[in-house]
Amino acid sequence: MPLSFPDAPSVNDTYTAGDIEYTWNGTTWYISNRITDARSANFTDTATGTYSSGGKNYKYLTFTASGTITIDTAGIADVLIVGGGGGAGGSNYSGRGGGGGGAGGYSYLTSTFLTVGTLTVTVGAGGAGASGLSNGSAGSHSRLDQYSTGGGGEGSASASGAAGNGISGGGGGDGNRVKGVSVNTQRGNDGANGNSAGAGAGGGGGSSAAGTVPTGGAGTSNSITNSATTYAAGGDGGSGGVNPGVNGAANTGDGGTGPSTTGTGGNGGSGVVIVRVEV
Repeated sequence: MPLSFPDAPSVNDTYTAGDIEYTWNGTTWYISNRITDARSANFTDTATGTYSSGGKNYKYLTFTASGTITIDTAGIADVLIVGGGGGAGGSNYSGRGGGGGGAGGYSYLTSTFLTVGTLTVTVGAGGAGASGLSNGSAGSHSRLDQYSTGGGGEGSASASGAAGNGISGGGGGDGNRVKGVSVNTQRGNDGANGNSAGAGAGGGGGSSAAGTVPTGGAGTSNSITNSATTYAAGGDGGSGGVNPGVNGAANTGDGGTGPSTTGTGGNGGSGVVIVRVEV
């Protein structure tokens, strides 16, 4: 029986045919769930770890760099996808900080249907922090097959330029620099505008909260590996003292921290992809 997908769908619209649910991602319809078949997917790659919780046994595979995952049994899985954090802006003025980088996108997909095959995994790089009167660089997207999330926006330099938009926006530099905004508020938040000269730069947006001056927005805790870890926090803006920029931690999607005086902004943290199945 041929499928009769709706005309002119909107992003995230769903269509069910038999026991299969499809979702429109703006370009194509993809299989997003199998309604009546609740069996778990299985991957043949060597698991990163295993554990038991709530009477169930799990194994998971963590990607800290791009690669592939081989699915030999179609079914459901839990998938965490975090994009790369944005780099912080630089500063060329004593006592005037650079804006913090926005967090990479945070996407936690539970009971997601994975098809049989070798699926491509992309782990997004964090954006580079900048020196002088330059903005940082935006973070890159992370992806598992058709599921993806974008990177964080770049922080702006002190007294020069506007911060970048991203899944979470970058923070504006000290000197009334304009914030970056979130392009997907389900996965991120806005950065903060920088204050007047010498009064502090804006923090980048985080996955759970918008940035403020000078604090980056909060990230989100996730226990997919049975160990609570916070992902996708916005980078702090530079404010007071002579503190250098600080890099976001690798594989967290955190934004980079801006320098509080003349110096280079921190790099954004790289993203991560984690797949968990019940065994």
